[in-house]
Amino acid sequence: MLKTYKYADLTTAELNTLVQRNVDAANEIRTVVETIIDTVQQQGDRALFDFAQRFDQVQIDKLYLNKAELAQIATALLPEQKTALEVAYKNIWKFHESQLKTEDKVETMPGVTCWRELRPIEKVGLYIPGGTAVLPSTFLMLGIPARIAGCKEIVVCSPPGKNGKVNAFIAYVAQLLDVDRICLVGGAQAIAAMAYGTESITKVDKIFGPGNQFVTKAKTIIQSTTITAIDMPAGPSEVLVIADETANPAYIAADLLAQAEHGIDSQAVLVATSATLVEQTIFQLQKQLPVLPRAEIAAKAIEHSYAVVVNSLDEAMQFSNQYAPEHLILATENWQQITGSIINAGSVFLGNQTPESVGDYASGTNHTLPTSAYAKAYSGVSVDSFVKKITFQHLTKEGIQNIGPHVEILADLEGLHAHRNAVSVRTQQ
Repeated sequence: MLKTYKYADLTTAELNTLVQRNVDAANEIRTVVETIIDTVQQQGDRALFDFAQRFDQVQIDKLYLNKAELAQIATALLPEQKTALEVAYKNIWKFHESQLKTEDKVETMPGVTCWRELRPIEKVGLYIPGGTAVLPSTFLMLGIPARIAGCKEIVVCSPPGKNGKVNAFIAYVAQLLDVDRICLVGGAQAIAAMAYGTESITKVDKIFGPGNQFVTKAKTIIQSTTITAIDMPAGPSEVLVIADETANPAYIAADLLAQAEHGIDSQAVLVATSATLVEQTIFQLQKQLPVLPRAEIAAKAIEHSYAVVVNSLDEAMQFSNQYAPEHLILATENWQQITGSIINAGSVFLGNQTPESVGDYASGTNHTLPTSAYAKAYSGVSVDSFVKKITFQHLTKEGIQNIGPHVEILADLEGLHAHRNAVSVRTQQ
């Protein structure tokens, strides 16, 4: 069920191949996505209606739901469902609100003061995936930091359901976030619409949200061809579990399957300190998988997942840092010994009582995270993702006299005499 490798037996080339995922070697995905982007750019709303019918198999008569329509859809929720969404909302808000800090002013030398101030990105686009699972949790994870940051305009796109609407959970989150409308657009076409704008969808300054390989490819193309920024290349989801003899195989299997049920292109990797633990986990996978409603999807994801047997937790961490997982679970009572060695990871879950599911929904941390080894260079979404940090400096007469001579010398070194003169005309008065 899980193909197993011995870490000590892997060559560098084999290791590099093993940790690769979601590679579009033949550029097949890129070709499709570029066509979609071009069509949206040229045809606007008409392309979005056509793509809804082609990709979502639904004929829609308008591209968005307004506040009144969303409120009506939200009435279908049960009280306990509303409560669960509200608990998640409060915890996510509390954690992200702590990230909004005013920085101190620094006097770098007498009379020279420097500081930074935050400004919200004015127009942001939130992509809420649909596909095989609709994710109101992603709406919370993106909408809350956008609200805390103070973004003036929040554009939300999510694929239409078979009834041509969104589900009640997403509608209720829209109420919690005070979002005016949700655009019924999914896939690469949603990314293109937010990047270029259409008759119904506002062009935004930055696009956020996870998605499949087509959505991710659209985001990377948009980032390189327009002035629209993206949060990160967040593609198909993944988890890496590091486990030792203190772990519970039933818990490990449950965590691997929780990841695998996201989609057939998800990946779940087990790095264990013994082959016996891998065998016990496989037994639990075989026991737990068949009873899952999404067993078929999870099974396909498990097919291209694997286990690695290592000699120690330190060796496990070496592999993990090379893999750079979106989600890293330390299924060990000895997690405090190795957290300092974590270099590359999106979000980390410590100990045997901390399933990844809590971070996905309600602990407070953000679940929009870098995948496909982008954790080597990117952070997950936070309030910082929705703001710009602008630097300021102010000099007094004393300040320009103190720093001026040094700047004049540096300008001379670079042969930029107008730079020198901008200082000299002040210091020579």
